[in-house]
Amino acid sequence: MPPVRFRCGGAGIYQNMIQSHPSPGVHGCGRGGGPLSARQAVILAGGAGTRLLPLTRERPKAMVEVNGVPILRHQLDWLAACGVERVVVSAGHLAEVIVAYLDSRPPPPRTAAVVEERPLGRGGGLRRAARALPYPGEPWFAVYGDIWTRFCLGGMRAHHVRAGAAATVALAGPGLPGRAVAHDELGRVTDLAPATPVPGRVNAGVYLFAWRVTALLPEEGDHADTTLPRLVGARQLTGYPIDAPWRAVNTPADVMSLERDLAIRRTARRTSRQATHTTRTE
Repeated sequence: MPPVRFRCGGAGIYQNMIQSHPSPGVHGCGRGGGPLSARQAVILAGGAGTRLLPLTRERPKAMVEVNGVPILRHQLDWLAACGVERVVVSAGHLAEVIVAYLDSRPPPPRTAAVVEERPLGRGGGLRRAARALPYPGEPWFAVYGDIWTRFCLGGMRAHHVRAGAAATVALAGPGLPGRAVAHDELGRVTDLAPATPVPGRVNAGVYLFAWRVTALLPEEGDHADTTLPRLVGARQLTGYPIDAPWRAVNTPADVMSLERDLAIRRTARRTSRQATHTTRTE
């Protein structure tokens, strides 16, 4: 079964930085190469996915299938639909599975794998993969390899430019499981791990980094312990709230839940198309 495709309604630039951004879809989002485009990305896909066992016994986490399609393909198709041209995949555990898959699939987007010889942590993996990006000096998206989402990245890029920050993180929710993120009235992130969890939005695992952030990432370790707190302290990390489909895929139950949700969405779209067709023919 091919990945579910969405039409792009686009997310506009909002005066209020903390206003959420509904995104009906992504087809064609961000194309055109204008000043609001970001044409390169890193997917962080080095994790072993132990909580996804037995699904990850012979494949890395990013290659776990949702409706018969690897999560990695869902992500690559989404990035391509948003105008991303080049993607570097940071691979570690069972990297050969990812390398073989990327070698077998046609563009877009054009892809390459950077394989860790030993675990470098999320921050180290991002830094090493970013060095292989083809457009030094340009901004780049970073995506965790265990999420499924659909929203217009062109809108996130526009928000990033408007905010003037070094980095932007997508905020999913409200009411979804994940790490809570606190922000001020202007949308600047004030705490990535508040001592008292705040109701509202969570880190969606999608970032947009100015190129200069690459040098702030650790050679080894987690960027959440080093780079992100430094950006928060400098008021250089802004939040981009999204009201779009988003799921973290951490357990077999998450896979089944996502597949049920996608089936419901397909049925709803089919019903809507049939109703529209009936109305037009009456």
